[in-house]
Amino acid sequence: MRVTFERRLSQPWWLSVAVPVGSLVVAFVIAGVVLLATGINPLSTYRELFNAGFIQTGSLSQTLISATPLAFTGLAAAAAFPKNLNNIRAEGQMYMGAIFGSAAGLYLGGHVDSSAFVIASMVVAGIVGGAAWALISGVLKAFFATNEILTSLLLNYVAGLILTYLIFESESYWRQTKGFNASVFPVGKEIPKVAQWPTWTIDIQGGVVIPLGALIAVLVAVVLWALYSRTRFGFGAQVLGDSERAARYSGVRVRRKILAVMALSGAIAGIGGASQIGDFAHALDGDPNGLQKLGYGYTGIVIAALARYNPFATLLVAFLIGGLENAGNTLQGPNFPAGLVGVLQGIILFCALGGELLIRYRVRFHRKLRAKGAAASAPAPKAAS
Repeated sequence: MRVTFERRLSQPWWLSVAVPVGSLVVAFVIAGVVLLATGINPLSTYRELFNAGFIQTGSLSQTLISATPLAFTGLAAAAAFPKNLNNIRAEGQMYMGAIFGSAAGLYLGGHVDSSAFVIASMVVAGIVGGAAWALISGVLKAFFATNEILTSLLLNYVAGLILTYLIFESESYWRQTKGFNASVFPVGKEIPKVAQWPTWTIDIQGGVVIPLGALIAVLVAVVLWALYSRTRFGFGAQVLGDSERAARYSGVRVRRKILAVMALSGAIAGIGGASQIGDFAHALDGDPNGLQKLGYGYTGIVIAALARYNPFATLLVAFLIGGLENAGNTLQGPNFPAGLVGVLQGIILFCALGGELLIRYRVRFHRKLRAKGAAASAPAPKAAS
């Protein structure tokens, strides 16, 4: 039997739903086989994951805490990847957003009494920090045709080193230099109360706490969808994603569009960094085993790929992955595989990429004719005259 792949001229709408769902199912099945091979019951393990992530009292609040930064990095990837711009540096852009947002909160929080003004300033500062960091790769891509994947990865490490330097290797504006704790272990300055972002509680499961950053992520998803599906800017970006040559022929200013898309993606990740400070940490974390170890930017790529770069689907997948991470942290112990969540994320990414192949191509199976049958059916040669 021979297998061939034919490119689809049109994609049925149901594939956009069936393939991601199927990718998730296949990923859980493969992970279940891995668990069985190690002597662990996959059904009971998945039941524990689901309960700890979504059912137990207080679990939804913790899931939202885990899902909020993932939503921002997933939306940042969704803003860039379909436009043929591989933004793998959302991790570094989130760091810069945290640095800029923390600076705005520390300074304005000590001089301004308006909480709304300080929070808005932190969001703007995060946007500036993330967009500026993204434009480094954007300029190199637009004007020097440099591979943005390579520069993205390198800039992530640079941003991480800057973050560590500000807290551990200098007496910067972000570092707490007074008090006993500061003399024992380097820590960042805590932002004032006026700069800490508010939360709202819904009477479900004993009270589900919704952070402001989660609501901002929903707003960003709406804006991103409207921008790419309802505006001229979005049309130009879509053409650029299909073909750079076609974009040039259609009158799209390619360099300007590359810079705009990269800046937009970086700005979204930067808001996520500011949210991390305003909503949860309340101080800049320069520890390599802290914010940098969580890998929000890289997980965001998995989320965007599984959501097929749809902003609303990205929010849903971020909530799912956030629940898995929350459950993994809650269930850590001798009876629970510590690396299960990471393994699941990796398998989900590979299954999502495999599903993308099924969306773009149709699989054809061809039976080979038997040799005898083929010989019998072949016409007899004409006799020479």
